[in-house]
Amino acid sequence: METRRARYDRYREAIAGEPLPTALVDLDALDANVDAVVSRLHGSGKTLRIGTKSIRSVDLVRHILRRAGPSFRGLLAYAPAEARYLAAQGFDDILVAYPTAQPADARLLAEANHEGKRISITVEEPIHLTILEAAAAPRGVRIPVVVDIDVSLRRLGGRVHLGVRRSPLHEARDVADFAERIASSPHLEFAGLLGYEAHIAGLPDRTPLGPLPPGAKRAMKRLACAAVTTLRREITSEFERRRLPIPLFNGGGTGSVAFSLGDATLTEITVGSGFLGSHLFDHYDDFRPEPAAFFALQVTRRPAPGFVTCQGGGLIASGAAGPDRLPIPWLPECLSLLDLEGAGEVQTPLAVPPDVTLALGDPVFFRHAKAGELATFFRDYLLVRGDHVESRALTYRGAGECFH
Repeated sequence: METRRARYDRYREAIAGEPLPTALVDLDALDANVDAVVSRLHGSGKTLRIGTKSIRSVDLVRHILRRAGPSFRGLLAYAPAEARYLAAQGFDDILVAYPTAQPADARLLAEANHEGKRISITVEEPIHLTILEAAAAPRGVRIPVVVDIDVSLRRLGGRVHLGVRRSPLHEARDVADFAERIASSPHLEFAGLLGYEAHIAGLPDRTPLGPLPPGAKRAMKRLACAAVTTLRREITSEFERRRLPIPLFNGGGTGSVAFSLGDATLTEITVGSGFLGSHLFDHYDDFRPEPAAFFALQVTRRPAPGFVTCQGGGLIASGAAGPDRLPIPWLPECLSLLDLEGAGEVQTPLAVPPDVTLALGDPVFFRHAKAGELATFFRDYLLVRGDHVESRALTYRGAGECFH
């Protein structure tokens, strides 16, 4: 097994001569993560959808699809403009996982479906349907829509809510009523359900950086898993009672792969971050992907014995502000951020253990907390195989695209 020291030397050799900062993806680690996900899929009867929000590079999406083979079904995008861009790159069967209330977005979807692409979008309120119908009617198409369900954990009549704030639909009868409204529309197609357990997938089991101790996290996740399973079964039973077919039922994420694969109601799950292995996923019990994506900063200062300072580094992840949103120095091993400075926009000081020597100009390799957000800071990824750069992968930013 490769040591962290050997890995540092290999990456340093690979990017020698490259301007810093830079970002890289270890192709061997990426391939191992794809293989691990695909192997878990076998025998589950489910397909996998790639979460493009966690990749944000057409080149990398294509690489993952080639590696995975027939196990995957389409892409999960996060914005209509992104889905339209991906369709123009030759992809099909794209599900936009977040609803829109913008007529311009709806027109993009109508145009793409009119051109023969299949782009569906989640909906959860009547206004979403009205806007989509208005865009679809002039083009003579039916836009496929997927009903988004809030599967958060509720207690005490809804006064206690554990989970993200998503859809207002969280009762089986309401979900089925909404699906029947869609099925009756001449301009919309009921394409399925999405019930993403974000409060399970997004909560590491063991991280020391979060607000809850591991025991409390595991207990909360057990309760949440049971509630999600019950709700999704109630919904499928209600659809069966009304003889409403469910073309697809999407759920899951990197942090809940094992749970989602065991849920018989789901037809597919989504994985994105698990391919690149951002550091928030180091602390899950069921699936820990290999670190595959990094950014490198140069050492520019040695302010005192036991310290170095790198240029740049303030690549902070979205979400509730806290130490778990900071990037972590990963290579060389045992470097650490300083509590009073953290990761700065123009410089990042690090504490260096006595057995590590860093010269001015040496690279330090960091890992971002979230996989996809790293791509927003760089125009491309260096694709490293062994100790050399095999090729480069443009990010959305490098392709001149910016999606919100």
